[in-house]
Amino acid sequence: MSAKAQQIVQNWLEQWVIALNLCPFAKHPYLKGLVRVVICEDADENGIFRFVLAELDNLIQNRPSEIETTVIGIENGLKDFDEYLNLLDQLEAILPQTGLEGIIQIASFHPDYCFDGVSENDVSNYTNRSPYPLFHLIREDSVEKALEFYSEPEKIPMANVKLMQDMGEENIHKMLKGMYTIVRG
Repeated sequence: MSAKAQQIVQNWLEQWVIALNLCPFAKHPYLKGLVRVVICEDADENGIFRFVLAELDNLIQNRPSEIETTVIGIENGLKDFDEYLNLLDQLEAILPQTGLEGIIQIASFHPDYCFDGVSENDVSNYTNRSPYPLFHLIREDSVEKALEFYSEPEKIPMANVKLMQDMGEENIHKMLKGMYTIVRG
């Protein structure tokens, strides 16, 4: 596994997702060491598909007290956003076939993430932009438990968009560049 890619994803989780509170549910399991971060080095879609399926199995085979959620970074493949979305569709289609629908959900992040109907250059896209294509495997029970302690979760996306707008593109780029750069000691 690429140590550099692993560190960059960790930086993104800590300094972007958690520090900016883009996902209010991320901090608690992350600080408890319950977020598994793995890097897939495969470049071809079949290899990536098999890797994600193995991680789905690993998540299900472990108790939430051991692994609550898994973030899979794709280091060498799925650079094209449309290819990424196609594989995401395939992975989501497999959930009902494996009996995991309603048990696991997949959140999606990509360096070129673009919300449907939104300009590619709109800063709101940075709420789902990441250093590598990522698949976040989430236990639905964990989401439901987290929602019990969060009033008005439906307002999270709009609050995140407002945060991106308030930060501005220049500050966003500066912040991301810093966390994507690994300094060798």
